[in-house]
Amino acid sequence: MRRLVLACLTALTLAACQSHDEDKTAAAPPAAPAGPSTAPPPPLPAVANEHHEFTPDITAADFAAHLRVISSDEYDGRKPGTLGERLTTNYIIEQFKRMGLEPENKGEWIQTVPAVSMALNGQDTLALDVAEGGGTEHFPFGTDMVAGTLQAKADVDLKDSDIVFVGYGVDAPEAGWNDFDGIDVKGKTLVILVNDPGWNGNDASLFKGREMTYYGRWTYKYEEAARQGAAAAFIVHQTEPAAYGWNVVRSGWTMPRLDLPESEDPAPRLPVAGWLTHEAAQRLFAKAGKNFDELAKQADVRGFKAVPLDAKASIHLQSTITHSLSNNVIGMVKGSEKPDEAIVYSAHWDHLGHDPSLKGHQIYNGAIDNGTGIAAMLEIAGKFAQEKPKRSVIFAAVTMEESGLLGSKYYVTHPPFPLAKTVADINMDALGITGPTHDMEVVGLGQSDLEDLFADVLKTDGRVVSGDASPEKGHYFRSDHFNFAKAGVPALSAGGGIDMVQGGKAAGLAAEEDYTKNRYHQPTDVYDMRWNFDGVIQNVKAFYALGEKLADSDTWPKWKDGSEFKAAREKSLAAGSKKTR
Repeated sequence: MRRLVLACLTALTLAACQSHDEDKTAAAPPAAPAGPSTAPPPPLPAVANEHHEFTPDITAADFAAHLRVISSDEYDGRKPGTLGERLTTNYIIEQFKRMGLEPENKGEWIQTVPAVSMALNGQDTLALDVAEGGGTEHFPFGTDMVAGTLQAKADVDLKDSDIVFVGYGVDAPEAGWNDFDGIDVKGKTLVILVNDPGWNGNDASLFKGREMTYYGRWTYKYEEAARQGAAAAFIVHQTEPAAYGWNVVRSGWTMPRLDLPESEDPAPRLPVAGWLTHEAAQRLFAKAGKNFDELAKQADVRGFKAVPLDAKASIHLQSTITHSLSNNVIGMVKGSEKPDEAIVYSAHWDHLGHDPSLKGHQIYNGAIDNGTGIAAMLEIAGKFAQEKPKRSVIFAAVTMEESGLLGSKYYVTHPPFPLAKTVADINMDALGITGPTHDMEVVGLGQSDLEDLFADVLKTDGRVVSGDASPEKGHYFRSDHFNFAKAGVPALSAGGGIDMVQGGKAAGLAAEEDYTKNRYHQPTDVYDMRWNFDGVIQNVKAFYALGEKLADSDTWPKWKDGSEFKAAREKSLAAGSKKTR
């Protein structure tokens, strides 16, 4: 999963780092060969680690040794359900055993995660039919709309469902906002705007202004529509507020969709969920005698009321349903004084496998995403195993992050350790391989006290916390910490900083752009022997120091006022308190 990742790898980026050399006190990264690195060196095989002697400290040599194994060709891209999964999870378990950790899932290292896949059939002929204005308007799949079921049913038939425009589809009591006030949408088809009122209305007084809240995330909109009893929900795609083009939506919905089975996660789910293009929404509303763009502007204003359309929706979905299993690996260092309270470190081990249709290198090795997170977790686990913290520390290497954060979703749905006794989650995803930076970027800055504690940790090292460079893109909701946050557990996700010691912000931004363009979710995300580990080790030590600060204290981080996750924490703690009486 892409987050705030920096990889100063290519000759172009290294040149940028060196040409903006503002601070000569730190050693510059080793120079790479001239020319763009369109063909990075192959990853080292796993056997390179056979004779490595690990130390209890967090070191570049140990981090690199783990990373070489995790991202080797032998592990074949770490796709869930493959030999690559078995090699990966076995490696993590063997390392936990070597360090002296305890298995945390009822005496087992493995937590088995079931998944259900929904592959939509007949996409070439599928259309949303809307009866309006005395006729029927057809909206073909792929060009005008995409759709699928979230209920894992092979056959879903939506017939003549009343259509209602519900603005942003948000019910946020703490923000004094409810788009469902005064209307019953049970059995109806909802049309919903993407993002949230603060962003589209450019109003800093609404929600968090231009920063996306969870209410702006498309997953929330489907969840809320289902809670309200809707039969279908279509989000209107607009590139700027969505932060990605229609091609991203279309490609994502043509592939099979994965989720936990309803038996494992009984939250309400929509029979039909999908997206409409902006142009399709304009056409649909016009046929019903309404102006979509005018109503969208009205939805930005507090007090907006949902608008029923003189139109009815019909669509017939047929899907192939399959089931699979994958595994989280969970280890623990038991607390010496307060073992019934815990800090969780999370990182996903999975990646995208391999694609035999590709020419040349076919394996998605996932060195940065997320071999780095697993290597960091193993280094931190080894350090805690020697230090004997007062509180327990849990290490959750989770699966299927790339398939919708399913491993962490299952963890919080079936927590091996009570969530009311879980102090915080520290998530590590796609850590930057770069030189040292003056800062570390925290996504979703302003959510919880964890950020303030982290700022104190960085201050001792002469560094600072910086905010997400693109808060409108909702990065806080795109990695495994988010499921902990939804469950109420204060969760922090941070990446390498932008302000590099060698080259400043210009070099940091160039490195991020290089990674996104040339390596993210591509077979070129491989281990590179030229990498400079100084910066990432500095960051791993900061993650450790934050956990140590929490583990050896009585501190319980809290969500800040206005956070959309504060109510869930208060509910969880209240429920936990009742159980201990």
